Amino acid sequence: MTDTLVLVGRCHTERASRRHAERLRDRAVADRVVVATYENEPTELAESAAIRTSRVDAGDDTYVVPMAPAPDHDTTRAIPGALPGAHHCEPVGTSPAIVRGLADRAEAVVTPSEEASLALVAFGETAGSKSHATTEEQATRLRETTTYGEVATAYLVQNPAVECLRYNLSGDRTVVVPFFLAACEESERAIPEKLELDRGGLAYADPLGTHEAVTDAIEAEFAKARALGSGTATVRPVATDGRGH
Repeated sequence: MTDTLVLVGRCHTERASRRHAERLRDRAVADRVVVATYENEPTELAESAAIRTSRVDAGDDTYVVPMAPAPDHDTTRAIPGALPGAHHCEPVGTSPAIVRGLADRAEAVVTPSEEASLALVAFGETAGSKSHATTEEQATRLRETTTYGEVATAYLVQNPAVECLRYNLSGDRTVVVPFFLAACEESERAIPEKLELDRGGLAYADPLGTHEAVTDAIEAEFAKARALGSGTATVRPVATDGRGH
């Protein structure tokens, strides 16, 4: 029996995921490492060439790591439902290893100091999402491991709102870090527009992208699931036709 590690995410994560997969193959963490993406719904994964060749239903131990910042409906129900023969790990954004990537992205733009602020911006809560809890947990880790005078959070779809961020910070300089696994509509357009970056006064960092901390986080989630002997998804998989198994 062989181990297959599958990195699953929306289409915008593909380029970054392929770089992480290359590193993981170099590290020989699993017998096979593949990338599978979907544009709209995880049901599309059944038609993915990567999934068809990973033998999820053929007796191999297949581990799925969602390339997402936080648990949501896709990671806890739809992806497990689309891939019922696999072990399902936590989304990579929940890993403690991610904090190093967030800190590096911030430091590349604004040097940490007591006079500087760091703001972590995420999508926010939607049905079945734990975006808020995950973001706050990573913000706490940033407070414990960096020397910025303050670390704040803001969200696109809930309070504290992104558009109010510049008025809620006290630092002389502020760096905003989008808490996304790869560049997307939210990180490239929605957040900059709501921040009114063209007004100045705020520095904007890159999303996590290909940062090696993400590779480390994937490896850690895979190792944890393999040690447990099963994935960490706690819900009953839902069939791709909507019926439970």
